[in-house]
Amino acid sequence: MLDGIMMGLTTALSFQNLAMVVAGCLLGTFIGMLPGLGPMSIIAIMIPVAIKIGDPSAALILLAGVYYGAIFGGSTSSILINAPGVAGTVASSFDGYPMARQGKAGKALTVAAVSSFAGGTVGAILLMGFAPALSSVALLFHSAEYFALMVVGLSAIAAFAGTGKVVKALMMTVIGLILATVGESALFNAPRFTMGLSDLQSGFSFITLAMALFALPEALYLVLDPARGPAGGTDGEIKDLRITKEEAKQIAPVIARQSIQGFLIGVMPGAGATIASFLGYAVERNIAKGAEQAEFGKGSIKGLAAPETANNAACTGSFVPLLTLGIPGSGTTAILLGALIALNVSPGPRLMIDNPSIFWAVIISMYVGNLVLLILNLPLIPYIAKLLMIPRNYLIPFILFFTMVGAYIGQNNATELLILVGLGVFATILRFADYPLAPLLIGFILGGMLEDNFARAVNLTDGLEFMVQRPMTLGLLVLGVVLIFLPAYRRRRAKALQKGVAQGD
Repeated sequence: MLDGIMMGLTTALSFQNLAMVVAGCLLGTFIGMLPGLGPMSIIAIMIPVAIKIGDPSAALILLAGVYYGAIFGGSTSSILINAPGVAGTVASSFDGYPMARQGKAGKALTVAAVSSFAGGTVGAILLMGFAPALSSVALLFHSAEYFALMVVGLSAIAAFAGTGKVVKALMMTVIGLILATVGESALFNAPRFTMGLSDLQSGFSFITLAMALFALPEALYLVLDPARGPAGGTDGEIKDLRITKEEAKQIAPVIARQSIQGFLIGVMPGAGATIASFLGYAVERNIAKGAEQAEFGKGSIKGLAAPETANNAACTGSFVPLLTLGIPGSGTTAILLGALIALNVSPGPRLMIDNPSIFWAVIISMYVGNLVLLILNLPLIPYIAKLLMIPRNYLIPFILFFTMVGAYIGQNNATELLILVGLGVFATILRFADYPLAPLLIGFILGGMLEDNFARAVNLTDGLEFMVQRPMTLGLLVLGVVLIFLPAYRRRRAKALQKGVAQGD
C-alpha cells in the first residue's frame, strides 16, 4: 500500500494532474452553484474532452474534480436563495437558508465549506485504507438489504416533521411515494398514472420537483410577504464569517459521525450523496436533545454541518464500488464508469494490480482536490454572501430565471415548466398550511428505489420471506421501526419528566 501511495503521489502531484484537479474543482464548483446543472450533465458533456486528453489518470482526476466540486459548490444556492444546486445539497437548505435569513450567510457558507472539506478528506482517508475490504462488504448488499435501507430512510421522516407535525409529515411522504409511481418503473415497461401524457412517461424530474418545492415557493413568498428576505440595496459588510470555539465544539462530533456514516452509505451501490445527506440530517436531529433538537429547521449549525459532511463523504465512498468492483455507486459514477471504459481502463478487482497508478492517483487527487476547494472557496465567501444584498426587485426574477432554466435543462422539455408552475403553486399552498415539504421530496427520492428493490426481492424469494431470512435485512427493518416510534417515545418521556418535576415542586 505504501508503494501505491508513493506512486499515486508522484502521478497526482505532476503539473498536468494538478492543473486537472484545479480545473475540475473550479468548473464543478461553478456548475454546482447553478440550480439544475448537476455534475451528471457536465461530466457527460466533458467525456469527449477527457478522451482527448488521452492520459487515463489525468482524465479521471479531471472528472472526479468536477464531481466533488459540484457537490461542494451546490450548497451555495441552497443556503443563499433556497434553490438547491444539486440533489445532494437539498438537506443543506433546511438550516442553511434560515441561517442566511438571520444575517448569518457568511457563517453558513463557512460551516458548509469546512464540513465539506472534513467529510471529503476523511472519506479519502477511509477510501485509501479500506477500499479492498469495503468492496467485499458492498457485495453483501442485495435487493432485500436495499429495500430495508430505503425503509430506514423513510422511517426517519420524523426528523423533518418539526414539533407536532408527524401526521402532516406522513401525509407528505405518502404524496411523495405516489408521485414516484408516475411513469415507467425499472421492472414494468407500461406507463402508469401518466393521464395519457407522453411527457410523463419517464416520470417527474427530481430537479423539477426540488425547484417546485423549495425555490419557486420562496420567490412567491418574497412577493407576498414584504417583510421576508433582504430589502436589498445596502452595501453593508458581510460579518460573522468565523466559527467560534463553542460552535466548533458543537459541530466536531457531528462531522466525525457523518464522515464515517456518509462514506459507508456512499460505498453501497445505488445509495449516493442524496440519501447520505438526508440520513445524516435525520440521525443528528434524532440524537439531539431538548433545545438543540428544536433548533433544527430554524438555523441549526449542526443541521447544516451534518448533510454537508455526509454528502461529500458519500461522494468519496461511491468510488469504492466503481474502482474495486466496476459497479457504479450513483448516477454520476455510472457516467464515470463509461468514461473509464472509453479510455480503455477496466475498473474492477484487478484495477489495483493492472493500473495501480490510476487507482492511487485518483485517491491522492481527492486529498488535493478537497484542499483546493477549501482554498478557493473560503476567500470568496464574503463576496458570494453579498448575493443576499441584491435588491428584491432583481432577486425575485433571478430566482425565477434559474428555477425555470434548471427545470428545462433537466429534461429539455417545455412541459417541465408547466409541471414546475403547477407543483410550485401546490407547494406554496402547503407551506401556507404549515405542511413540511422535505418529507414529500424524501418519499419521491426513495419511492422508486423502494419499489424496484422490493419487487426484485419478492421475485427472488417468491414471497415476503426475505424480510426474515436475511439477518442484515431484518436488522435494518427493526431499526426502521425503532426510528418510527423513537420520537413519540422521547416526547412522552419528556412530558412524564416535566410532570414529575412539577409534582415534586
